[in-house]
Amino acid sequence: MSHRIGNLRPMLWGRDHELKIIDALLDGAREGVSGALVVLGEPGIGKTALLGHADRTDVHVLRTTGIEAEAELPFSALHMLFRSVLGRLEHIPDRQAAALRGAFGLGESGAGDRFLIGLAVLSLLSELAESGPVVCLIDDAQWLDHASAEALLIAARRLAAEGVVMVFATRPGFEAKGLPVLELSGLDEAAAAELLDSAGRTLPAGSRQRILTEAAGNPLALIELPKSHGPADELSLTARLEEAFAAQADGLPTSAQVMLQVAAADSTGEPGIVLAAAGALGSTPEDVEQVLAAGLVVLGEGKRLEFRHPLVRAAVWQRTPLARQLTVHHALSDALDRTADADRSAWHLAAATLAADERVAARLESAADRAHSRSGYAAAAAAYERAASLSPEIADRARRLTLAAEATEYSGRFDRARNLAEGAGNPDTELTSRLIRVRACSDYGEGHLAGAHAMLSAGVDHLAAADPRSAAWLLLDAASMIWFDGDRDMAWRTAEQLDTLQVPPGDEVVPVHQLSRWFIAMALGRPADGLPPLAEVVESARALAKADRRGLLLIGGLGLAEYDARTHMLASAATATIRAEGMVGLLPQALTFLSRVEYARGRHAEARSLASEAVAISGDTSQPAWARQATGLLDQFAAVRGEALDPATAHPGALALLDLGQGRSEQALLSLESLVYGRSRNQIMAMHHVPDLVEAALRSGRIARAAEPFSRLEAWAATLDQRWADALVSRCRALLDTSGDPGAHFRAALAVHDRPFDRARTELLYGEWLRRARHTGEAQEQLRAALEVFERLGAEPWAERARTELGATGWSAPRRNGADRFVRLTPQERQIVQLAATGLSNRDIAAHLFLSPRTVGQHLYKAFPKLGVTARGQLAELTLDE
Repeated sequence: MSHRIGNLRPMLWGRDHELKIIDALLDGAREGVSGALVVLGEPGIGKTALLGHADRTDVHVLRTTGIEAEAELPFSALHMLFRSVLGRLEHIPDRQAAALRGAFGLGESGAGDRFLIGLAVLSLLSELAESGPVVCLIDDAQWLDHASAEALLIAARRLAAEGVVMVFATRPGFEAKGLPVLELSGLDEAAAAELLDSAGRTLPAGSRQRILTEAAGNPLALIELPKSHGPADELSLTARLEEAFAAQADGLPTSAQVMLQVAAADSTGEPGIVLAAAGALGSTPEDVEQVLAAGLVVLGEGKRLEFRHPLVRAAVWQRTPLARQLTVHHALSDALDRTADADRSAWHLAAATLAADERVAARLESAADRAHSRSGYAAAAAAYERAASLSPEIADRARRLTLAAEATEYSGRFDRARNLAEGAGNPDTELTSRLIRVRACSDYGEGHLAGAHAMLSAGVDHLAAADPRSAAWLLLDAASMIWFDGDRDMAWRTAEQLDTLQVPPGDEVVPVHQLSRWFIAMALGRPADGLPPLAEVVESARALAKADRRGLLLIGGLGLAEYDARTHMLASAATATIRAEGMVGLLPQALTFLSRVEYARGRHAEARSLASEAVAISGDTSQPAWARQATGLLDQFAAVRGEALDPATAHPGALALLDLGQGRSEQALLSLESLVYGRSRNQIMAMHHVPDLVEAALRSGRIARAAEPFSRLEAWAATLDQRWADALVSRCRALLDTSGDPGAHFRAALAVHDRPFDRARTELLYGEWLRRARHTGEAQEQLRAALEVFERLGAEPWAERARTELGATGWSAPRRNGADRFVRLTPQERQIVQLAATGLSNRDIAAHLFLSPRTVGQHLYKAFPKLGVTARGQLAELTLDE
């Protein structure tokens, strides 16, 4: 706890360690280094006092407070934080500024992504920091509205080189993953005694010791308990403090108590609103002076009425009888309605309503619609849910619960979304399809793949007859789950439903149905009877693709599309659209897919950058399933480069590739067999690893173990009819050839190879065979070609194998250093350098990559020496494409 001495900052007892941490953050900000901290502790422990210590005159301080009564109003706390600097919005990227204005109700409510608003917060803080260090102090973070909390945490996790400090003071229960936590405990005995004595109150020795014991080092208790100290009871310390504050309020006249009650329920602190609502209940302006004189309320910025401590607000409201609470809410609703604050008015009206009332429910639904349009999905969900509880008609209740479930699922609160969906009952067909999708997405989001697939299957059974179009879309979702992590039983279940679904001929969903059937045929290794050619189906399905989750599945053809120039163009365009329009929640899926395409095209560094970005954004947008997919790709890239992997977490295919590249053939074979024979054998990706298995079996002297997997690959590739698959089959035939002349198969593979890494591996294997067959010149030609690609891709284990083979032919292959400077760039540095080379400014790059301009500048500062350049203009002369 603290007290003020003149104009000095608060003086704190027993907090030397904590003060050093705060001071270090501020010192860093002055040097252009950003930081964030969560100060955690029970009520009264001194969190607010520590925030006061960070309130300095030489930094730009922004403050906001979470208020329990406003926890359902989207972006209310964020608006409070930035209300004095909204004029600076014109200096941040237009789309971000528009999203923030929409969130605050200051402009059109566009479809701004929740993550985009967090990035707008980062950009605005970075802009403010151009003039000097910025400190954001957020008190009572546990009561922040969800939308504000999410935006602030997104910004806090991405701070780097802006000169911004963010400090969150909170009770337990506030989730702030990725941020450092400073947990406050009670003051030690000496500091507690010093604080108790500092008030100048003389206490009997017995009372003094009793207060020290009961307070247990809690600073607020040490200050407040002596004011109303009586016999100890069984109440908790927090309850004791609330009782102490309530006793002070009880001493006020009734009309002044009403003023306090209105202020406790209103929480905006706007004098006009409080006076208007309290006046309707009999209070007068003179009562404001009474509550100020009692010391329970103080005048804050803009003469807002602010409670001295959150426990004062709680004490006042808990002492307010229910009947009075209802009249207070009614009065506030009327007062806010006159100020055109429709959302707060609707919530207060709902709080004053105990029975079903369609008029109130409709007003609350309108508030929910506005919250949803501002990306306040948690707030929208709460309003939809409350509107449902006030709905007299069952159909309206089901519709509003469906809206609540969808908004909750989109905000990443999967448990809650599932409960809301289950509570909607059995509505009409259209709502049923939406509820099934919510429940399935919630299960998948939490990693419950089997439950998600089972939910989709049950939905298909329910909808197949009445709404085959919706059923076909659900089956696409089911097929995608099999592609990502499904098993053979799931594939057979989906196959049965696809076979029996009757989609009307000529319906626009026919290509979707056909694509799912093609996928299942490939997964289960069965004929695709009666279907048009795969390439034709993929192209027809792509024509239905929009910039949404299902659209990305259609562009990728559920993994069956050829990763050619056409696929790359569509994937790049979709990702660019999603990025430009701020649909950041879709970016992890889009980036992961584009990363796969870039990897296939041999642009490994670009693919790695995309996957790294997908992992980061997945974490910020609560999408663990996509984080796993993108992390699996990073494992693959690391394996190619010979970097260490964690056997406990890495994908078996990546571990096998690492082992194979480093000569551990038997270990690689075991990992690969777990893939092609395990529960994931039906996945398309398992087939991609069969050529690795064939090579591992050959090198470990267990070639017979490759026969059955190769037989499956051969049949699969014949059905797929794509050049890259045919090339791999020819390579495997060369390795399995017992005639002693596999050269024809190697040459057949090289004739159709269109994926650089696969081609280089075939050239390496062919060169090894040619050397053993004493065709030295031809061997050197193949091995040099392989080595050039491996070195360009940074595939060092494979490059070393090629060098060793070349050495055995008598050719000395020096290490190539030309590509090393690009390899030394981090994925993010590479992205930034690529964009800077096109002439984009730091601000434009920051908007594109969801960073701050200062962070972009810092990355360029680190990248220049690695690239051997000294000026930005030189970047255009570099070739970063692989």
